Amino acid sequence: METNVGIRAIRDVFTDYPYIQSPQAAQVAAAYAYCRDVTRTHAKSFYFCTQTLPARKRPAIYGIYALCRQIDDLVDTNRQASATEVTFAVERWSQVLEAVYTGAAFPAHPVLIAWHDFLPRFPVKLEHPLELMQGCLMDARTDGPVRFETFDALYAYAYRVASLVGLMTSEVFGYRDPSALQYAVALGIAFQLTNILRDIGEDARRDRIYLPLEDLRRFGCSEEVILQGRLTPELIALLKFQIRRARDFYREAECGIPLLSSDSRFTVFLSSRLYGGILRDIERHGYDVFSRRAHVSFQAKLWALPRLWLQARWQY
Repeated sequence: METNVGIRAIRDVFTDYPYIQSPQAAQVAAAYAYCRDVTRTHAKSFYFCTQTLPARKRPAIYGIYALCRQIDDLVDTNRQASATEVTFAVERWSQVLEAVYTGAAFPAHPVLIAWHDFLPRFPVKLEHPLELMQGCLMDARTDGPVRFETFDALYAYAYRVASLVGLMTSEVFGYRDPSALQYAVALGIAFQLTNILRDIGEDARRDRIYLPLEDLRRFGCSEEVILQGRLTPELIALLKFQIRRARDFYREAECGIPLLSSDSRFTVFLSSRLYGGILRDIERHGYDVFSRRAHVSFQAKLWALPRLWLQARWQY
């Protein structure tokens, strides 16, 4: 499925969509089917985990993911477009999403129709998707190399592009105490750190290093080692440290699972354990983050499912 708008249409992604205020039932059904397909195509592990959610919660989760995917595609796949063009396209998304929230007419894009339908049941705060959009634009507005001097700077970035997804989906999962949200933030950081470790090689080929430079200096690892794809002892020590850091966030996040609605706890637990499995895959392959992309196979997910279900049942 094609989800990015393409360079030709980047100036206004909604040109071909009529404006509506009250979608028909058939439009809503088609919108959710679209969002489900986007999720199934581009977030296989996430989609696998969502199958353990009650059916009434899944469509909203797919709608949230599909919006995030649209913005990510705008920023990440239109590399020939200028930062100004990409910024305009993302800001158009923020404008039309605000219209959905205020009850004004909005373009009949399937993602917007899905949000219009689920918001009365799952009140995601408008500020969260809007801030996520600004976080995604951090890359688009950067000309040349990407670097983060400190972990605090990286944390702020990870919060905007990943933790906010956790805050949005928490409204669908349900929780009995607002303190659950701090754990959703931690899980988002864990996911983003995992993404960064998995994608080191791919990012390096685009002159992007997301590992904090203060950590590179701490372990005596130069930027050139990463950009040239050399797996040195210093880099391996750095990767071990970053994996431990990511696992600390996973452990913190799982402390919040008991605060979630009972019908969503296993989904979040499963997501944490399966995505955390990417870290184990990096370790099993000698920390090679340059010649292969770490992953957890579908078969491995199926094998892990009964064990994790029993573990979650015992813990939660």
